[in-house]
Amino acid sequence: MTALKHSAQILLGQLDGFSVEIDEARERADIILHRPPFNVISMPQRDQLRLVFESLDENPTVRVIVLRAQGEHFSSGGDIKGFLEASPEHVSKLAWNIAAPARCSKPVVAVNRGYCFGVGFEISLACDFRLVSETTQYALPEQKLGQIPGSGGSARLQKLIGITRTKDVVMRSRRISGQQAYDWGIATACVVDAELESAADALVDELRKFSPLAQRTAKKLLNDTEDASLTSAIELEGHCYSRLRSSDDFREGVEAFHAKRAAHFVGS
Repeated sequence: MTALKHSAQILLGQLDGFSVEIDEARERADIILHRPPFNVISMPQRDQLRLVFESLDENPTVRVIVLRAQGEHFSSGGDIKGFLEASPEHVSKLAWNIAAPARCSKPVVAVNRGYCFGVGFEISLACDFRLVSETTQYALPEQKLGQIPGSGGSARLQKLIGITRTKDVVMRSRRISGQQAYDWGIATACVVDAELESAADALVDELRKFSPLAQRTAKKLLNDTEDASLTSAIELEGHCYSRLRSSDDFREGVEAFHAKRAAHFVGS
C-alpha cells in the first residue's frame, strides 16, 4: 500500500531562513527569522511560514506565538529576484501566505527592530500585536521597484491609519520610525531597544493568563467585524458573548473572582 504524501512534508523538511522554538513550560512558540544580515524572506519561505503557523495553531502545548528575528534587523523584505522567477499562480498566493498570523486562532506577537520593510512589514501587520523599539523602521518601498505591496500591506495599513497617511507611506515609499508607528496606532508599544525582548516576554506571560477560549473568540470576532456595520458587529458580539457564558472558563472566571483567587482556565 502506498503511503499518502502531502507537499507540506517536503516543504517543511528543511526550513528556509528561519527556525521554530517551542517552550512548552511557557506555552509559547517562537518563529525566528535568521538569514543574516537583513533576514530577506524567500518565496519558499512564505509557504513554509504559512504551514508553520497552521501547525502551531493545532499544537495544544502552544498558547502564544512570537514572530521575531536574529540580528539588528527584522527583515528588509522579500527576495526581489524571486518575484521575477515565480509563476503567476505562486504570486497569487502571496497575500494568503502572509495572512497566516491573522487566520491563526492564537495570539501572535511581532517583535520588530531595525528594518521592517516590504513583506517583513506586511507579515507584522497580520499579527495581533507589534512591539517596536526606537531602532525600528517600517516601510512599504515597492514603488521604487515599479510595484505596489502585494501581500496585504497597503490594505491592512489603511485600516489602521487611514487613507491619507497610507498614501503618504505607500506612494512615497516613506519610512515610519518606531515612535511614529506607536503614535499612529500601528505599534502596540515602543520601548528601549534593550528592553524589546523583555517586553515580549511580559506580553506573552500576560496573554497566557487569560482563557484560551475567550482569546480565540475575541480575536475572531474582531477580525470578522472589522468591515462590518456597527449594528452587525454588536449583533455578532452578542452571539459570541452568549456562547461563552456556557463555557467552563467563564464559570471558573466568575468563581475565581468571588473567591478572590487567580483563575485557572482550561480552554473549554
